[in-house]
Formats: sequence, C-alpha cells, structure tokens
Amino acid sequence: MKLNEYADREMLAIDLANELAGDLKNCLLVHSHASFVVPGGTTPGPIFDVLCAADVEWDRVHVMLSDERWVPEDHERSNARLLKERLFVDRAAAAQFVPFHVPGETPDSAAPVLSEKLADEMPISLLLLGMGADMHTASLFPGAEGLADMLADDAPLVVPVSVAGQEPRISFSGPALAGAMAKHLVIFGPEKRDALERARGLDPQEAPIAAVLDGLTVHWAE
Repeated sequence: MKLNEYADREMLAIDLANELAGDLKNCLLVHSHASFVVPGGTTPGPIFDVLCAADVEWDRVHVMLSDERWVPEDHERSNARLLKERLFVDRAAAAQFVPFHVPGETPDSAAPVLSEKLADEMPISLLLLGMGADMHTASLFPGAEGLADMLADDAPLVVPVSVAGQEPRISFSGPALAGAMAKHLVIFGPEKRDALERARGLDPQEAPIAAVLDGLTVHWAE
C-alpha cells in the first residue's frame, strides 16, 4: 500500500483525476478497451468534475460502479445518477456505461447474469474505491450476511448484498476488486485515515478494505 497526502481536497481531486486519466491512456495503448470501476457516494464527485474533461479515448472506456443500491437509475440514492451528472459529461460522455440495476429483477436474480456478462471485462483495468469509517468498501460491509463468501477466492464477480435497514445492494466481490490492474482509494479526514491504519492489521471479514490493500494507492486529504 502506498499513501499520497495532499494539501487540500481540491488539490487531491485535480491530481488524482490526472493520474486516473494517465492510467486509462496507458491501458488503451495495449488493450482494445479499459474497464474502469468507480464508487458512488459524494466523495468522487469533484474528481469526476475534473476527469470528465480529460483527453482520453472515452469511447473505448467501459465504466462500471463498484456497487449499487437496488433502485432505479433516476432515484436520488442511485449511484448511476451521480455518474450521469458528474462523469458522463464533456469528453467522458462518450464512455460506455455498464449498469448493474436491471428493472424487474432482484439482486439475487441479477448477480449471476451480471457475473457472466462482466467476465470479459476482467481483470478490472482501473479501480477507484471509497471507504467508510467502518472499513467497508464497495458494498462489502463488516457483518454483512454472507460476507465470507463474498470475500472467498472462488466468489463470483458480482454478489447480492443485504444490509439491515438499507436498500438491497449489488457489489463486485472481494477477489474481483483485489484483482484490478491498478487500484486507487480516496479518503478524507483523520477518522478514515485512522480506520485505514487499523484495517492493515485486521482480517478482511472485520475490515473488508483489507482485501484490496495489496498494490493499492491511497489518496488522502484532511
């Protein structure tokens, strides 16, 4: 794991967006397309605001979410909605989006189909993750039902996730995320930095982010 510290969040967004654009360009030099997996939530918004204007062959970039709440794409809690508003504008509007939510299906019924569909996108070319103060990443939460199976080496690419009190979710599994060719994590504030340090000494079932620390570049600002 490598840690990059920034003077402020604005500088982090600019520098990380430039680094992600460089990673995509390098991938496209040797591959027909790049699979780019990104998080939802509010954290990546400013990064997307910069990245969307990058001079990348976006028509060769396949964008996927690391995880998604099982709600329609126009729902206020949909991660896909964030991408449409913040990433798929300017030059990045040419990117191909691979959605998770399938109307009329459930996470349980959709996950096997998505795992098969996404097999050609593996390994993930470029991965950007967030992390909660509870050390979860994507929708791999400590204490989630079936977490051990989601983290197992033979886990399918995509798994349904049930979290008490929340919408059903769907997520890339631990090994799918860990196998990415380039991995980045963005976190803000002392609480999450302390959580990340704790995760380094914990089992992934206690701290799911620990499953992807090998080769991970962490980007942190206060």
